[in-house]
Amino acid sequence: MNILITGGGGFIGSNLAMHFQDKYPKYNIVVFDAFNNGTKMQNGNYQFLGNYNNLKHFKGKVICGDITCDGELDLLSNYKFDIIFHLAAISDTRVDDQQLVFKTNINTFYKIIDISKKMNAKLVYASSAAVYGNSNNKILSIGNENPNNPYAFSKYAMDKITLSNINDDDKIKIIGLRYFNVYGPNEQHKGPTSSTILQFAKQIMNKTPPVLFEKSDKILRDFVYIEDVIQATLKAGFSNENGIFNVGSGIARSFQDVADIIQKVLNTNFQCSYINNPYTGGYQYFTQADISSTESKLGFKPKYSLEDGISDYMHKII
Repeated sequence: MNILITGGGGFIGSNLAMHFQDKYPKYNIVVFDAFNNGTKMQNGNYQFLGNYNNLKHFKGKVICGDITCDGELDLLSNYKFDIIFHLAAISDTRVDDQQLVFKTNINTFYKIIDISKKMNAKLVYASSAAVYGNSNNKILSIGNENPNNPYAFSKYAMDKITLSNINDDDKIKIIGLRYFNVYGPNEQHKGPTSSTILQFAKQIMNKTPPVLFEKSDKILRDFVYIEDVIQATLKAGFSNENGIFNVGSGIARSFQDVADIIQKVLNTNFQCSYINNPYTGGYQYFTQADISSTESKLGFKPKYSLEDGISDYMHKII
C-alpha cells in the first residue's frame, strides 16, 4: 500500500510513520511536512512544528511542503495513495489569528479531500476534542459541539465538511478522529503546547516542584497515550466506516493525578506549588470521551491506563 502522512514530522504523524515502518515494512510511506522554519505566530509559538529529529530513523520518503501552497501540494500528484492521513494543521488552541488558522486548517481541507477523491484514497484526518468547548462535566459525545476558540471552530468546520461530503457521495471514505489529550514520545518539539504530562515531567526531572493550577484536583481531562492513538488511527485507516469518532481513554483524570503519578514513577516527593489559572476564556475544565461508537464501529479498545501510559513514557525519556 502507498500511504501519505501530512504533518508526518510532528508528534502524532511521526509516531504513525514509524509504526508503519516497523509493522508494515512493505508499505511505501510518504511524509509531507512544512517543518519548523522559525516562523512564530502572534502568541509567540512556532507556526510549524515538524521536526527532523522525529524522523531520524525513518526510511521512507520525505517531502518538505506547506499544505497552504498549491505548488507544493502538487508534488503529491506524482503518487497514487491508498490511504491519506491528514494530520498537518495549526493545532495551537491559543492562536487568535482567525485568518491564519482558517486558511491553514479549513481551506486546505477542501484540497486534501479533492486529492483523496482523485486518487480514490481513504482519508483519515485529525479533528479534536476542542470542538466540544466547555462540557459542564458531561461526557462528550458527537452532536454536542460548542467550539470556543479559532482552532476548535476550524476543526468543527472540517467535521461538517466531512459529513456533507459523506452525504453527497456514497463512494467517498472519510473518517475524522477527535483526539483528546494525547501525550507521549516525539512531542518535545511542541514547547509550550506540549502535554501537561511532559511539562510536569520536565519540572520534576529538573529537580523542581511541579507547578499546577489551583484546584488541579478539580481539572479533569481525558488523557490518551500515543500508542492508543496510533491504534485508533490505524483502525480508522483500514476501516470501511465513515464519519466522526472520539479517540480517548474514556476516563477523566485530574491534573493532580498526573503530577502524583509522575512523581511515583520518577521516585520523587516534591511538594507541588499552585498558581492562578491564567486562562479565563475557552478553558476546558472537564473532558471525557464517549468512545462507544469508536469501540463498536472501529474496534478500538484503549490499552493504556494513565498509570501505564505515564510509566511507559517516562522510561522512554529518562
